[in-house]
Amino acid sequence: MKKFVMAALGGTLAGAIMTTQVAGPLVAQDANNNASVYEQLDLFGDIFERIRAQYVEEVEAGDLIEAAIDGMLSSLDPHSSYLSPKDASDMRVQTRGSFGGLGIEVTQEEGFVRVVSPMDGTPADDAGMESGDYITHVDGESLMGLTLDDAVNRLRGPVGSEIIITVVREGVDEPFDVSIIRDTIKLTAATARAVGNTVVLRVTTFNDQTYSNMADGLKREVEALGGMDNVEGIVLDLRNNPGGLLNQAIAVSDAFLESGEIVSTRGRDPGESDRVNAEPGDIAEAKPMVVLINGGSASASEIVAGALQDHHRAIVVGTKSFGKGSVQTVMPLASDGAMRLTTARYYTPSGRSIQALGVSPDIVVQQPPSIPEAENEEEETRRQRTEADLRGSLNNDSLSEDEQRQIEEEREAAEEAADLRDDDFQLSYAVDLIKGLSKIALAQ
Repeated sequence: MKKFVMAALGGTLAGAIMTTQVAGPLVAQDANNNASVYEQLDLFGDIFERIRAQYVEEVEAGDLIEAAIDGMLSSLDPHSSYLSPKDASDMRVQTRGSFGGLGIEVTQEEGFVRVVSPMDGTPADDAGMESGDYITHVDGESLMGLTLDDAVNRLRGPVGSEIIITVVREGVDEPFDVSIIRDTIKLTAATARAVGNTVVLRVTTFNDQTYSNMADGLKREVEALGGMDNVEGIVLDLRNNPGGLLNQAIAVSDAFLESGEIVSTRGRDPGESDRVNAEPGDIAEAKPMVVLINGGSASASEIVAGALQDHHRAIVVGTKSFGKGSVQTVMPLASDGAMRLTTARYYTPSGRSIQALGVSPDIVVQQPPSIPEAENEEEETRRQRTEADLRGSLNNDSLSEDEQRQIEEEREAAEEAADLRDDDFQLSYAVDLIKGLSKIALAQ
């Protein structure tokens, strides 16, 4: 027993000696680091005072400090930034679903402003802006060298005012100008409609209204189709959805999952990691699902697509998503401004990070370029004539009126499907896929 106690004491003493021996250099290193930080802060103070005293024009001290803070944050990554009191107020309004501007989500890549996605039904969308476009000039003035916030401020302006932006687009040889009239952007976060017996849920953004808009729309369309038994499946359209609130992405994912992890976030401190799991209940009652994504699907959209894909709840169709796999926390500041800081990365249920990689669709389907109206009209005139078009042709007397009516309805449905393929090939593919999955489910 005495030997055990002595051994324990010996171990303790050895640990104490070891700690003492190592702690000296560590304390000295911390002191050196602190001294270096204080030297850098002194350097900042020196530069700050010299600018105030010697710059060619008088500058406001507050403006200098805000610019320094913004520069410090924006040097970290494209999504960290300082929000002035006005910008912070605008952001709070935006998450509630109504704000002024062009209706365009942008990011910054190597000094260039890149369009993540135009939002449905907004001035930018109506003007033909596309995901992946680069904006080089606003009203003839270059955006090169500006911070993202400064560039966004150039894009903003009074409702009803015109803005001319210069766009560089892949596949187009020369930059071109686009005229847009600024407007108040009132976003309906989610809409629902029936295409045949498939319910299409279009989610344009993740704000405070997203889940309620989507759930209410689904309920309305299901009732219009006569109940869930008549629904073949659900298409969740997340194309050109730039993201938004994390809690709404979780709510939308949870709506279609019975159990399991939805998303995990991992920050610098392992103790602050978080996992969110689904609660029982699937509002689509296990009907087949397809999720549509493209290069404009980012952030919260990728959380939803990744969760439904990993749980094999939905087939993901379209093209690779944007690849924003980081979480930003907005921290209020004493000045009524705010700091938007990247605090974590998020991971899909299988443990994969989407950062810079995006969600890869299960089935890659490109959206073909739209056909000019003149060519569409020419194609229509070349439609093949049939026996029924001939004057005086005989009627079909082998079918009852009900049978003829059914054939006509099926033909009309087929023609609507063909029109949808011309208007939106990716959505048409998704609807056709739902039909096939529904038939397989019925056969089982």
